[in-house]
Amino acid sequence: MPPSTNPAPWLRSIALRHRRPVQSRFITHNGLRQYSSSTNNPDSLPKAPASEQQSLDTRNSEHVSEEAAQMAKSQGMEGPDVEAGTPVQEILAEEKDLQKDAPKVMKEELKQGHENPAPKTETTGSGSMGSGQKRGFSTFARRRMPELDSMSGQGELDGAMIPSEAQRAVYNTNSQSTVSSTAESQPKPGHKFPLPSQTPTHKSERHDPILVQLTNLIMRDGKKSIAEKHVASLLSTLRTLPAPTYNPSRPLLPGAPPASHLPLNPILYLTLAIDSVAPLLRIRSQRGAAGGGVALQIPVPLGLRQRRRQAMTWILDAAGKKGTREAFAQRIASEVVGVVEGRSQVWEKRQGVHRLGVVGRSNLMGIGGRRR
Repeated sequence: MPPSTNPAPWLRSIALRHRRPVQSRFITHNGLRQYSSSTNNPDSLPKAPASEQQSLDTRNSEHVSEEAAQMAKSQGMEGPDVEAGTPVQEILAEEKDLQKDAPKVMKEELKQGHENPAPKTETTGSGSMGSGQKRGFSTFARRRMPELDSMSGQGELDGAMIPSEAQRAVYNTNSQSTVSSTAESQPKPGHKFPLPSQTPTHKSERHDPILVQLTNLIMRDGKKSIAEKHVASLLSTLRTLPAPTYNPSRPLLPGAPPASHLPLNPILYLTLAIDSVAPLLRIRSQRGAAGGGVALQIPVPLGLRQRRRQAMTWILDAAGKKGTREAFAQRIASEVVGVVEGRSQVWEKRQGVHRLGVVGRSNLMGIGGRRR
């Protein structure tokens, strides 16, 4: 059995200290709660002045119009007019709760206004009211006080300044005639301004017809974007080239603009060149029309798109045969300029087709008689 251990010597060597009493914030005396010290008493704390105890909502802050006026004044601009206020009568008429604190004079005026309402009149400016009542007070009058004081000392108007009855009659007649003439000259009710021109949104009407036809004729293997780039480069080249010189021996279409105006409008430039060399007809060979195996040359009239297509084909062929190293669009532009100036071989092709048409017009009689 192990010997028992006596803890008494250990306890004697340990220094035991008493715990310091903690003073409570408050002392309960007779069931009442009291603060232990004056430092924790809220009544003894310093208080802020009464002017600083007001909340932000209760302070007198500037009105929005006054703030906007000060901002505009600092920027050198014209802000809102803060002097033209709202009449007190209007505010009291709308706010029923404020009428009990209003002066006695205003209460009597409001009471008389309710008993005998005045007829409504049109509002003219800030000095008239919508209900027809006369304004008793407005801050707008403060601005006019110096002017009114200066005018009050001048006395009555001079008699020469007052118009006579004859002058009034002439004025009334002229004003009535002016009003009647203005009413007659005014258009019928409708749109104030003309409606804008509606831009076509369909793909076939988005560009000029002659540009669409030329693009489709230039296109190869369905690559329309490349053809459009050629046409755009062609128009840009026509715009930058110098003005052409007309050739009297190769007359263009009637009503052509001056040569100096053509580079300003490249689409008109291209249209004038194509329509000027476009043939009016084509020659169709028909075998056995006159009997036997002899073919007759029969002229056939062409439509607008057919004529333009033939002219475009001639111009593109002439541009492709040029031996220069210029770009394709530049060669087409030089050929168009040659057509306008009368130097292109396309004019010879057109004259040849028309010459054959004049020679073969007698063949139409035989064809028409046999068909009948």
